[in-house]
Amino acid sequence: MRIIGKREIVKFMTRHAASRSALQAWVEIAENAQWQTTQDIKSDFASASFIGGSRVIFNIGGNNYRLAVQAVLVRQTLIVIWVGTHAEYSKLKF
Repeated sequence: MRIIGKREIVKFMTRHAASRSALQAWVEIAENAQWQTTQDIKSDFASASFIGGSRVIFNIGGNNYRLAVQAVLVRQTLIVIWVGTHAEYSKLKF
């Protein structure tokens, strides 16, 4: 998969150093994946949530962080929408 907006992930890792290893692991798995269906995503990330409109929420680092992406599976592309802490996510309305 190609990840558009990886810069946002890097910025977040810079501000939240404890998230670095978990987010790097997610990036590595996602970039090497060839997801065709939501079940393919679930196979790699069982806790992924699908919230409509091809949006996927990933629990990162033991659910301490959340990553929201738009999954365009036919183009093998993930577009980063948002990355933040679990507490910040709880205040959002996706």
